[in-house]
Amino acid sequence: MKLFTFEHSPWAYRLDLFLYGISPWVMAIGLMAYNPANSWVWLWALATLGFLAWTLTEYLLHRFILHGLVPFSRWHEEHHQRPGALICMPSAISLGLIFLLVFLPNFWMFGFWSAVAFSLGVLSGYAMYTLVHHATHHSKSKRPWLLQLRFHHATHHAMHKKKVLQACTSVSPIRCGIAFFEPEN
Repeated sequence: MKLFTFEHSPWAYRLDLFLYGISPWVMAIGLMAYNPANSWVWLWALATLGFLAWTLTEYLLHRFILHGLVPFSRWHEEHHQRPGALICMPSAISLGLIFLLVFLPNFWMFGFWSAVAFSLGVLSGYAMYTLVHHATHHSKSKRPWLLQLRFHHATHHAMHKKKVLQACTSVSPIRCGIAFFEPEN
């Protein structure tokens, strides 16, 4: 398995989904089990802030990096051209970036537990984004909320050259003032 390829084998793709799905739970359990006494409210507030920071980061990355900056825009264009392919950011890169750009600066400025809490929020948002994005492309479910997200995301894929920059999750379009489109059929 190549660690730094964007198109994954089915096995590597499932491993990435598993890592993204389990990592926030492991961090949350560690935070609950080992955090300093009398810091629950502060730490969970930071985790919530980290989650909200991810929703803004998701939009900004998608808008300015994935649709605007070469070579990232070329890689993302490949995903738009082949939406059924198993193309995603490798875990080694995304988890490394979260560590370098989220955890370490927070650790240096605010300490270990604050960094863990904020990183937990960011990682939870990223995990949710990854799992929802996977479902919009690969799930066979007919649940109405998923059909709405799938249509919403397919609209983005079909109209990306016109700069329809809708994100995956239901939180982001509401935050950015972008309405969901209802399918005609």
